[in-house]
Amino acid sequence: MSNVTETDAAVRGVFGRTVMVAGATGEAGHAVCAALADAGANVVAVGSKMDKLAGVRAEHRFVCDLADGGAVEELVRAVHHEVGSVDGLIHLVGGWRSGHADRDWVWLEERVMTTLRHTSAALRNDLGASEAGRLAIVSSTAVDKPTWGNANYATLKGAAETWVASIASAWAKPGNSAAVSFVVKALGDEEGFTPVEMLAERVVSLWDAPAFVLNGQRIRL
Repeated sequence: MSNVTETDAAVRGVFGRTVMVAGATGEAGHAVCAALADAGANVVAVGSKMDKLAGVRAEHRFVCDLADGGAVEELVRAVHHEVGSVDGLIHLVGGWRSGHADRDWVWLEERVMTTLRHTSAALRNDLGASEAGRLAIVSSTAVDKPTWGNANYATLKGAAETWVASIASAWAKPGNSAAVSFVVKALGDEEGFTPVEMLAERVVSLWDAPAFVLNGQRIRL
C-alpha cells in the first residue's frame, strides 16, 4: 500500500486503489506510475526486465512476458496472492513500425494486441467486480486516417480500440467499471505530440469521474 496519506493525495479517486501498469518501464510508464503513486494508488508495475523496473515508482514490481498467455495467468495469480484484487489496468505496451510487411505485423501484433488481450482478459473479472474498475490503453490518430505506409500500425491500433470497446460493452449497464482508449498522435514533447505527464494526469483522473460517463469513450489528448 502506498504511504501517501489521503491529505497528501488531495483525496483523488484513485487513492487506495490497486492499479497495474503494463509496460511500466518506458517513459510513459515511469510518468504514469509516478502520478498514480503521488495520488495514493497502490501501483503494480509490470515489465519484461527487473533491472529496468528498479527505477519505477511502484509498491510492487513483477517481471512477465505479457505476450505469453500462460505467463500472464501466473502473473495474475501472483498479484492476487501478494497484493490482492486489481482495480485498474493501464496498458502501455506497444511500439511503432511503419509499412505493411509481414515481419513488422508480427512484431507489432505481439506488442499492441496480444499483450492487451492477455492482460485485460485475465483481469476482466477483477475490474468488473471492483468498486471503481478502470481499463485504459493508448491508441493513435492513425486509426482515423490510415495509410498504406502505416497500414500495420493503424490496423492494429484500431483492433486494440475495438477490443477495449468490446469490454466496455459488457459494462454498458451503469455500474462501477469503465474501459477507455486515449488517442494521441504520439507521446513526447515535440509540437503536436502529447507529453507523458499529460497522459499520466489523465490516467489518474479516470478515478475522478463516474464510470458511466467514461465507459466506452475515445478520449483525445
